[in-house]
Amino acid sequence: MKKLILLFCLTILSYGQMDLSDPQPTFDNPRKWVIKLHVSDEKTVNSTLGAIYNVLKEYPAEAINISVVAYGSGVRVLKKDYDKDTLIRISSLMDYDVEFIACKNTMASMHWTKDDLIDDLSYVQAGIVEVIEKQVAGYFEVTPY
Repeated sequence: MKKLILLFCLTILSYGQMDLSDPQPTFDNPRKWVIKLHVSDEKTVNSTLGAIYNVLKEYPAEAINISVVAYGSGVRVLKKDYDKDTLIRISSLMDYDVEFIACKNTMASMHWTKDDLIDDLSYVQAGIVEVIEKQVAGYFEVTPY
């Protein structure tokens, strides 16, 4: 029985530590992740935010750059009147230097201004173009949901 418990504990510990690929991410050479946010349903959005939190736990501080590009109905998530708990989570991620980027084309089509959205966002004319340009700059596009 003791051997079984020991084996179980060792198995749990081995899963708790992530082996990162070489070259290891560093401050000077961080991993880069771009996320397309094009939906506004709370379940999907909060699953995405949860995935970001999980990734931040695995990488050393300052060793990953994460950008979330919101376009289409995804921009709705960044409006001040969106779900308060979700906005708190977004604000918390921004404190960890996760960049949230809003699409101006979507904003124009919805007649929204920067005043309608939360503070400290970045803005681009076309969200989908920003995703493409991030990929050209070495960002990996992984959709966590």
